[in-house]
Amino acid sequence: MSHRIVCQFSCGAASAVATKMTLAQYSATHDVQIINAFIKNEHPDNRRFLTDCEQWLAREITVLRDTKYGADTVQVFRRVQFMKGPYGAPCTRILKRKLLATWEKRGDVLVLGYTVEEEDRFDDFVERNPDRPVIAPLIEAGLGKEDCKAMVLRASIRLPYMYELGYDNANCIGCVKGGEGYWRAIREDFPVEFEELAQVQEEIGPDAYLHRNRKTNERFSLRELGDGPVRRNEKMPSCSFFCEIAEQVYSA
Repeated sequence: MSHRIVCQFSCGAASAVATKMTLAQYSATHDVQIINAFIKNEHPDNRRFLTDCEQWLAREITVLRDTKYGADTVQVFRRVQFMKGPYGAPCTRILKRKLLATWEKRGDVLVLGYTVEEEDRFDDFVERNPDRPVIAPLIEAGLGKEDCKAMVLRASIRLPYMYELGYDNANCIGCVKGGEGYWRAIREDFPVEFEELAQVQEEIGPDAYLHRNRKTNERFSLRELGDGPVRRNEKMPSCSFFCEIAEQVYSA
């Protein structure tokens, strides 16, 4: 590889470990860049995690921030009058992908933090972007999400607060990609953010409804979300032997 290697740091455990491994493998011979897209709607503790990881990585992370929409997913939803569709969410496309496009250079090699549980997503990305050079160090090392969490903890870094609450990732508070159980959890833990997004749905109308009635197939709003299971990732961090092998790469 002769081009820049770009790590996309998302304030999650997987991207942190993927970045650590990439630096260990390539920093002596390549220009490794670490970038992060600031999102206003993430929990503030994500910024603390980023700072802690800068110490662990011994590198500064370049933070990119959208100015057109104030890096605010709610403003994106209001202005484009759309929240989620079969091909994803406009917040990801506008606040992350387009932002990266303004910064990246031709030939950049992207480091993707997909874990072994997400190998099909990585394969799909490669298939859809055959000319895009990418590497997935976590998949290559056989590392899962829980492995990454445990490796971060063993580095004496506290996980993002959203993880501590039991959520599976450190995404925005109220990610439009979440299911009904996830949104019940958000309603309990973050009622202000839940209410704001419910209001946005009401402003836009049924096209912004995220869920469907399984019997009638009709969409319904967050305001109409009934009682039921509250789903968070309640598993305690564990670690397989794969992470010990990976840690040897950057501990040697």
